Amino acid sequence: MTATLTTEDRARGVAFALVVLLAGCTSTPDNKQVSLPVPQTSAQAEMQPAEEREHLRILASYGGIYENARLQATIEKAVDRLVAASERPDLKYKASILNSPAINAFALPNGHLYITRGLIALANDKAELASVLAHEMGHVIARHAAIREDQARQAALIGHVVSDVLSDPQMGALALAKSKLTLASFSRAQEFEADGIGVGISARAGFDPFGASRFLTDMQRNADLKPAAGSADARGLDFLASHPATPDRVKNALANARQFSGPGAGERDRAEYLGGLDGVVYGEDPSEGFARGRRFLHPKLGFTFLAPPGFSLDNTAQAVLGLKGGNEAMRLDVVSVPAEQSLPDYLKSGWIEHVDSTSVEEFTVNGFTAATATAAGDEWSFRLFAVRFGSDVYRFIFAAKNKTPQVDRSFRESIETFRRMSLQESEQVHPLHLKIVTVGPNDTVESLARRMATADHALDRFRVLNGLAAHDRVKPGEKVKIVVD
Repeated sequence: MTATLTTEDRARGVAFALVVLLAGCTSTPDNKQVSLPVPQTSAQAEMQPAEEREHLRILASYGGIYENARLQATIEKAVDRLVAASERPDLKYKASILNSPAINAFALPNGHLYITRGLIALANDKAELASVLAHEMGHVIARHAAIREDQARQAALIGHVVSDVLSDPQMGALALAKSKLTLASFSRAQEFEADGIGVGISARAGFDPFGASRFLTDMQRNADLKPAAGSADARGLDFLASHPATPDRVKNALANARQFSGPGAGERDRAEYLGGLDGVVYGEDPSEGFARGRRFLHPKLGFTFLAPPGFSLDNTAQAVLGLKGGNEAMRLDVVSVPAEQSLPDYLKSGWIEHVDSTSVEEFTVNGFTAATATAAGDEWSFRLFAVRFGSDVYRFIFAAKNKTPQVDRSFRESIETFRRMSLQESEQVHPLHLKIVTVGPNDTVESLARRMATADHALDRFRVLNGLAAHDRVKPGEKVKIVVD
């Protein structure tokens, strides 16, 4: 697929555990990304500087560069203003827009700033955009990457000492836990520090310093729209997460902003910023594969399939992931398999453990050679499929905690929907876009939300997309964002 789960890629309880489970059950050096160039060989990678390798990895994970001259100019102008107002005006920065719907931004130590088009679409004015850019500049100014690398080395050293010297398992576990907690806490402290640096830079550059608190609030509201996956308590995972809880960051950002001015001061330029968003791609880029409900389509590669009922799909750079509550999951990826190796032999070749060799069978799916088998783990049962499509093999891994005959049948029915897309289907696929409209005298939040071409939560998405709280109303003459087909 393509990169929609990003680093923000947050732990989501059972969902996170299932993704780890499905990602960790295979060992696939031949794995290649579905919609992006084949990764370089290790020899090629070693020839490049570390930051260049990281740059290429980021592009591969986030759909490459999103070309939009107007947005690029807006970002570069904001960066120039922020640099001039920063503690290190001597530093040089380069900004790139990533072709990903994820809400994310980050920076390399050399000053290369990355911001996704998904984040740009969520922001509602120049001050919010500037707050993100200034935050990432704060990481560069404070040399957080180098400090975190030193902390990681210290944690690794503690791990070696624990394993080599301590014989008491409880003492060893305690020492390791403390080292990991120290590293995670330090990372949270870095985020707070970058927030503080960023708010200061934005304010001195003349932007509204409250842009950071507004945008952090909208980021949390946007994340809340994503479906919960299971009822497991994820607080333990959140506690060791590298970013602070958003409410804490909002509180911190507000406190920092109040040191510079009261609300309403500083530049926002909402109307001009929104004008630059008109026509921007919203959501997944269909050419890189996308989900519509439980249907997945990939026009560039020319295939489609339908996930089992109740599944929600997520398209990542490495695989298409599917979840149904906390009890069923799926993963689809693509690998290179020699033409002379049969699919039954491939299923038994060891790329996944505990395959029941007696369950292997060969069949065809809509004219394509395929094979299936079952495998069992401690808590999960697996149904595996391999389908030869062109020169590649597509692998489906379905997992269930309680794989009944009915559940297994739903997995088989799903694989039977795998087929080649028709030329007409491919030509009809196009991305959703943002459209900037002027609120009319009779328009309401509800009437505008009905114009949204989103699959679910249209009203909530309209509010979040436009920074509107639950009881906020739109005013005639103002500009708002809607999503159109």
